[in-house]
Amino acid sequence: MKKVRFLKWLLSVCLVLLWTAPSMAQVITLRLADQNPATGWGPVHAMQPWAKKVEEATKGKVKIDIFASQTLAKGPDIRNAVKSGVADIGFCFHGYWPDLTPLYDVVTLPSLPPRSAEKGSEMAWKLYEKFPAMQKEFSDVKLLNLWTSPPRFILTTKKQVKTLEDLKGLKIRISGGPPTEQMKAFGAVPVLMPGTEIYQALEKGVLDGTDASWEAIQSFRFYEVAKYYTFTSLSSTNFSLVMNKDKWESLPKDVQAAIMSVSGLEGSKFFGKNWYDTVETSAIADIKKGGHQMITYTMPKAENDRLRKATEFIWSSWVKKLEAKGIKDAQPVLNAYMDMLK
Repeated sequence: MKKVRFLKWLLSVCLVLLWTAPSMAQVITLRLADQNPATGWGPVHAMQPWAKKVEEATKGKVKIDIFASQTLAKGPDIRNAVKSGVADIGFCFHGYWPDLTPLYDVVTLPSLPPRSAEKGSEMAWKLYEKFPAMQKEFSDVKLLNLWTSPPRFILTTKKQVKTLEDLKGLKIRISGGPPTEQMKAFGAVPVLMPGTEIYQALEKGVLDGTDASWEAIQSFRFYEVAKYYTFTSLSSTNFSLVMNKDKWESLPKDVQAAIMSVSGLEGSKFFGKNWYDTVETSAIADIKKGGHQMITYTMPKAENDRLRKATEFIWSSWVKKLEAKGIKDAQPVLNAYMDMLK
């Protein structure tokens, strides 16, 4: 009798191990480094839902742990953190590294932003697919998604910017690459700094203003320290979600396919739309709810044209700069981008 009971117990243990061991082995946990606060609009409406999409697409084989607010790596260090394996996946703001992906930076050329982030993100991915030279810029990582911001505008603390002349001498935070050259052409003083430091710099007067998107204004609460909103089409900023190459290659093929089923072109459009295009109404509601001043000004077409004419030379100088470095596809990439804008 004791032997029978022992055999039944042994059988039950084996069945438990049979059912639990494979399921435990199938769960692959990936660490995602993000500089943004977990409660920000983009993380809540794009990053976290995308992570959920990955889990669903892989049928629970993959779980993504998001380390928000720079808890795994600082914003400017995230790309290297992914390459070294400190993070498996990383949110990358390309304004930190203006020479890292020069062809991808075509989407940041001044006065050329598309009408929406979703459209800009679609164009960015299609350019990546079209040009092997752009693909080479991501050869040291596995690229999952590309996305852009919508046209950025000007947010200032002490005075409203209404004309080109109003920008002269102002210290404006801007991202690296073409947007920096744009602000120089306006006569302003471009300042490079991580997005997480802008609030304090505006508050202390280190900055007079910043280029702005509604997502950043809401997520980092810039509306608490700046009250002048000048709506003009400056440029777009660009982003990517990349994965450690060795980690990617270690994944089973079916898992890779499942991840890319919610990434690539559709994933890029998803990020652009949900990170940026859906936030404006919510941001304005938060500003009003907090009782913060919001003094707005929309630049008329004539003044917008002046800003555009002041920076058009940057398009050709961008091409010449890249060609001088041996990057022959700069003009074809710009031509393709301009065609897409039409």
